[in-house]
Amino acid sequence: MSDDKTSEMANSARDYWEDSAYAPGGVIRQVDYALNSRGLDPLFTGIKIVDTDSHFTEPPTLFTDRAPASMKGRLPYMKRNEHGMDRWFIGDRDCGSPGGNVIAPNHNKVLGRAGFPTMEQSTPAGHELKPRLQAMDDMGVHAAICYHNSGITQTGMLMSLGDEELALTIIRLYNDFCADSQRESGERLFPLAHVPFWNRAEMEKEARRCIDMGLRGFVLPDTPERMGTPCYMEEHWTGFLEMCEATGRPLNFHLNTAVDAKKMIWKDLPFEESFTVMSLVFFLGTAGTIANWMVSGRLDRHPKLKIGLTESGAGWVPFALEALEHQFDETLPNTRRKPQRRPMEYFRDQFWCTFWFEKTGPKKLLETIGVDKVMFETDFPHPTSLYPGVQQHLVDVLGAYDFATRKKVLQDNASTLYNLPF
Repeated sequence: MSDDKTSEMANSARDYWEDSAYAPGGVIRQVDYALNSRGLDPLFTGIKIVDTDSHFTEPPTLFTDRAPASMKGRLPYMKRNEHGMDRWFIGDRDCGSPGGNVIAPNHNKVLGRAGFPTMEQSTPAGHELKPRLQAMDDMGVHAAICYHNSGITQTGMLMSLGDEELALTIIRLYNDFCADSQRESGERLFPLAHVPFWNRAEMEKEARRCIDMGLRGFVLPDTPERMGTPCYMEEHWTGFLEMCEATGRPLNFHLNTAVDAKKMIWKDLPFEESFTVMSLVFFLGTAGTIANWMVSGRLDRHPKLKIGLTESGAGWVPFALEALEHQFDETLPNTRRKPQRRPMEYFRDQFWCTFWFEKTGPKKLLETIGVDKVMFETDFPHPTSLYPGVQQHLVDVLGAYDFATRKKVLQDNASTLYNLPF
């Protein structure tokens, strides 16, 4: 790998959440927590609501508490830097922030920032199990699919370490933490696994270990070739994809972060404005994710492979599918990999999407997208999180639907995708 590529990946990990996103300031929104934390609305009695995109922050001592004797002193640890911000470090190397958490211990919410400068200023529900389960109860959420929050397990950062043993150990310890959290939560938190996909043999080995531990799916990048690893069309991935297909473990694409959103943002916009544009670009970029999989031929080779699209919304799906239906006819007359199905069929057979703040998508487009293909998320505790007022929002967008439809969207579709025990 070139020095430029290694540097690019290292900078990408370090800037996973840029410093300006955590600078002191922002505007505090006062939250009437008692009003917005009354648990499950009667409209959803009998439904175990599944939040299919939330973030469970890696605790500060995750790696040091679990470090094998041979790795003491080499693993990630958290400390406060000279600017008063908590950061992950490996040795003297700054590896980025703990990730977004805009909710304070007193339940208020900071606007205009990705999170508070320190862990103590953020709600412990972001990284501690008992407070998290209480927050879920208050929101009326039974179970949560959890993504990582920091960049410490990001592949770009791990590959740039130049230390294979250290990189593999970090991933294994993180996946162990995920399995322990799932068990200790009483099967209510379901953190998704990471794999060392730069190494085919180690990827398949770790994937099998995660499946055996009961983890429910894998988090992957949209375009791994940008990190110098093979793209999804290459045989490097075949064994892993066959394993996922055979065990029903979904691939999960969380936004399309392959899109360089910064290139679409006017250069003089400050953080608050640029962050607003960046979020939208990432949401809509997920249309590119489904298009790549549909035209690549991979879905024809793996027709039972399941793919989750999260933190991207659902309202764009009908337009994207209509556009792809048109393009299949207009631009694929001579392709050597003639798709065996139409875009609508690929989506119906193999994709699931989510909504959270949206009203138009779930209110007016649910049948068009597919009642069996839409799930719910909160994105707790990120800046775009549906917090507070989860239950009121769900009453608003799903109240006109019958009980069977509400149960599909809020429980059953997630249970199908992630093989949940309810």
